[in-house]
Amino acid sequence: MDFADQVSEPLISEEEVVENDLGPRKPRLLIATSESVAAIKFVHLLHSFSDWAEIKAVVTKSSLHFIDKASIPKGVVIYTDEEEWSSWKKIGDNVLHIELRKWADVMVITPLSANTLRKIVGGLSWDFSKPMFVAPAMNTFMWNNPFTQRHLDAISELGISLVPPITKRLACGDYGNGAMAEPSVIYSTVMLAVGSRAQTDKW
Repeated sequence: MDFADQVSEPLISEEEVVENDLGPRKPRLLIATSESVAAIKFVHLLHSFSDWAEIKAVVTKSSLHFIDKASIPKGVVIYTDEEEWSSWKKIGDNVLHIELRKWADVMVITPLSANTLRKIVGGLSWDFSKPMFVAPAMNTFMWNNPFTQRHLDAISELGISLVPPITKRLACGDYGNGAMAEPSVIYSTVMLAVGSRAQTDKW
């Protein structure tokens, strides 16, 4: 399956949304990336999670510039932001982000840009009884912006788990805090928090 096939798959079926009694299943991971050079590590994360979870991924058009599409693991379904309303024609039709919210057990946004962080605070359509993790990546001046801290405080109140950025030489050449955590850290954080649920099939 090539990338074009992956992004053209239909919306989640009703059968996928409704849980069944056919036995244990893998957790359903919705993983998203926003516009950031750190998206270059996105495929690495897909591979890390692919043995543990069934994955659907949402990528922004601009993030595709940094993603090695040929290396996306087989079976990972990719949606782009341009597909959000592609299947909606009338009242009652499926809306992609609503169907993905119903389908997912866990959500991870990595890298999380300052802009996407602001959108979460503005009213992200997510069921906050389900685990959600974010791994920010942004310029140091964005990370140190007082409004960024306010937004981080707000998502903490929602129960969203933060995988904090690290200090290093950034892609822009600046040195400071704001680089996305290493994929291994993001993976281990998610697994430590929710991996035990999969072992007991409590999804």
